[in-house]
Amino acid sequence: MRESDKATVRNILTSYLELNNHRKTPERYAILDAVYSIDGHFTLEELGDKLNEELRFPVSRATLYNTLKLFMELRLVIRHRFQGTTRYETCYDNNSHCHQVCTICGKVTEFKSIAVTRAINGVHAKRFRKDGFSLYVYGVCSTCQAKLTRQQRKNEQKK
Repeated sequence: MRESDKATVRNILTSYLELNNHRKTPERYAILDAVYSIDGHFTLEELGDKLNEELRFPVSRATLYNTLKLFMELRLVIRHRFQGTTRYETCYDNNSHCHQVCTICGKVTEFKSIAVTRAINGVHAKRFRKDGFSLYVYGVCSTCQAKLTRQQRKNEQKK
């Protein structure tokens, strides 16, 4: 992420905290910096590990959870629920994108589709302002498909 974007998200957080008379704690800023240094999706545990091991700034699970909840309200982070697991990702300047989710291994990859973006932008939402979208496409990734094909061939050879 560009340094100007990091400064912008820090300013968004600072403005919110000041306007609402909340404390500007070092934990909130450390978590924000850690979140915006992660490329892609992450779990609460992965974020905690990054803070503890890489940044030497341990925080409690409750602090992580409550801070991510605040970041979601500020539209700095988005939460995804992929096949029984909760993952987060930054969403400042990236509110609209699509995900491919493998139903076998759970691998999640992002992809862009101009056609999907145009279709959603073209939808007139009555009494509703669209901020962005996330689309989930479920299927089988090429790695799992190759494993399934090999397994099927083995089973056919045994017959």
